[in-house]
Amino acid sequence: MATLSLHMVHPQVSLWRQAQRWQHGSFSCQFRHPGRLQASYRGLEAMHDDGYGTVKDLDYYYHALGELVEHDSGPPRWFCPVDAGSSVEDAPLMLYLPGVDGMGMGLCMHHKALGRIFELRCMHIPFHDRTPFEELVTMVEDVVRAEHSISPNKPIYLLGNSFGGCLALAVAARHPRINLILVLVNPGMPENLMLCFVNLPIYEIVLITLFYLYFPPGKATSYERSDIKTLLSVFSPLSDRACIAITALLNYNIDNEVNMALSRMKSGKHPLEALSRLTNNLSSSLKHSVCTIVFFESCFYNILDKLPEDTLRWKMNLIKRAASYANCRVQSVTAEVLLLASGADRLLPSKSEADRLQKKLPKCKVFFFENHGHSLLLEHGVHVSSIIKCAGLYRHSSRYHRVFDYIPPSTTELREVDKASSDLTFRTSPAMFSTMEDGTVVRGLAGVPDDGPVLLVGNHMLLGIELISLAAEFMRQKKAVVRGIAHPLLFPNKARTWSEGHDFFDFLILWGGVPMTYKYIYELLAAGEFVLLYPGGYREALHCKGEEHRIFWPDRTEFVRMAAQFNATIVPFGVVGEDDLLNLLCTFDDIRSAPFGKEIMRAYSNHLKLRDADHEVIFPGVYLKIPGRFYYRFGKPIPTKGRQDVLTDRHAAARLYTHVKSEVEGIISYLLEKREEDKYRKLFPRLLYKAARGANTEVPAFDP
Repeated sequence: MATLSLHMVHPQVSLWRQAQRWQHGSFSCQFRHPGRLQASYRGLEAMHDDGYGTVKDLDYYYHALGELVEHDSGPPRWFCPVDAGSSVEDAPLMLYLPGVDGMGMGLCMHHKALGRIFELRCMHIPFHDRTPFEELVTMVEDVVRAEHSISPNKPIYLLGNSFGGCLALAVAARHPRINLILVLVNPGMPENLMLCFVNLPIYEIVLITLFYLYFPPGKATSYERSDIKTLLSVFSPLSDRACIAITALLNYNIDNEVNMALSRMKSGKHPLEALSRLTNNLSSSLKHSVCTIVFFESCFYNILDKLPEDTLRWKMNLIKRAASYANCRVQSVTAEVLLLASGADRLLPSKSEADRLQKKLPKCKVFFFENHGHSLLLEHGVHVSSIIKCAGLYRHSSRYHRVFDYIPPSTTELREVDKASSDLTFRTSPAMFSTMEDGTVVRGLAGVPDDGPVLLVGNHMLLGIELISLAAEFMRQKKAVVRGIAHPLLFPNKARTWSEGHDFFDFLILWGGVPMTYKYIYELLAAGEFVLLYPGGYREALHCKGEEHRIFWPDRTEFVRMAAQFNATIVPFGVVGEDDLLNLLCTFDDIRSAPFGKEIMRAYSNHLKLRDADHEVIFPGVYLKIPGRFYYRFGKPIPTKGRQDVLTDRHAAARLYTHVKSEVEGIISYLLEKREEDKYRKLFPRLLYKAARGANTEVPAFDP
């Protein structure tokens, strides 16, 4: 679960460090080694287990608290979670700063996921400790300064949960020149709320908490007209310990657990499995909160029994001081900030607080969780490691690099892709083929090389709808990350994101997509990656009626030259099937001949920041039809090893370019012809086949 360091006044003495340090600049040493380099990113494999699939329920959390409290004494200190495991090479440091409980176990559901990509240390403040807020800030500063002196270019991450967010902001404000990245989870620093809490009796504090739970702000703002006075008289005889137990229940959002169970059933999980997960979590929450009022649960009773009588009063004063201290210095924070805010927080106005902080912090991104409560890190469906990566904040040096700082998708992130693309996959049932060295066409990806560097070159369908299925299938079958080259417009700097799920832009980042520059292609091939390139680019992705399955490649041979420079294998591929899914409404001539059509196309192209004025584009409009099927075929690999003539002879490069282009055109023609032989091309035959053999059965296609 967790191991505490020895009781030491100076926390830096108890810190551990990996024996070997790996400097950022030495990444280039991988370029000199042959073999499958792309499958190991700083020692981390693609589809690694991030622990979210087997995450513990609340029983684990409360049991861990019981173990910590049982032998808890001494000053505040740091511990390294045992279940975090070993981290990647040269992992940056992450310090977890807990909420006002101080136990440091609030991150237990994320230990493995964050422990794989960070050197994770958690702060622990014993219940009996009465260290002032300023000394807690100094304790964090000592670690930050020590780490900065060893690796001045490497960022240090401060993950502050609620009260810990005040600690993180205070440290960042006092050290603007140190490379800090803050991840704040419902930071407990509202300017007014805490001030009015501190002078109330303990039972009134808890009842106001109840008030926020059942009467959301804006709907029941009048104290005199509410029933809160009656509730005060009912709960006033309760002890401080019983009130703490009630507050533990309010921290957890039961509604979210119900929604998660329904979501698991919709994603194909057996209803009994989803129900079991739901009842386990709800029973844990209720058992360790309400039932502790009458001391039925021995584990949590032991925790309450060891609490000094003045604990909650001290904690509330600590929150007051922390909020005041952080609010006075928040405008001095220059560090990058990722703020995770709960929309259903009934303890603090976290959503409005996030809005306020974003206005004051110059480099702040906010991720809203509309259906989650205050204890965000203890609720299922929150994947902090993925959010950090999607925000572009995971790095190993002073600047984020899309190639050198990339971490491959985990099993959870692959499941998120499958969940988001399940409807498209159900409609199109992608069938993938590849070509062996002897020219034999086989089902699956066996004909694609296992070792990089590999350059996949092919055609776009409308809006690139073939991309997600292609990338996910490479991950499943070959455990290979396909690094896509995309238009820079697909990498927006999003300041605010909502938690309905990852969007296409997030998936592009998680799957290692990079903006279209020759520098990135060069670096990816040099690193031995699988690189996905669409020479037709936006012109193919935004084609109009009558242009389905056509390719629009410019006369530029740079990609074959770069492939030859790194002895990369070029794999041409083609994909067809968009005409079986949707019908396009307009041709370019239809749009140009319409009133203001040319002006609209020019404005649309300018909006996309397209440089080629000769090929203005516009979305043609579509309507869906009864879906058919997507077909992919990867052609015979074209090795470039030993092709020095491509680097020195312009005509040799042009011939290789023309050969790759003709291969793609031939594959498209092959698929259009062969799909006519597929008796499962239409949706209804596929449904009948799966109904008879199981929903997860692979549906046959044509005989290659």
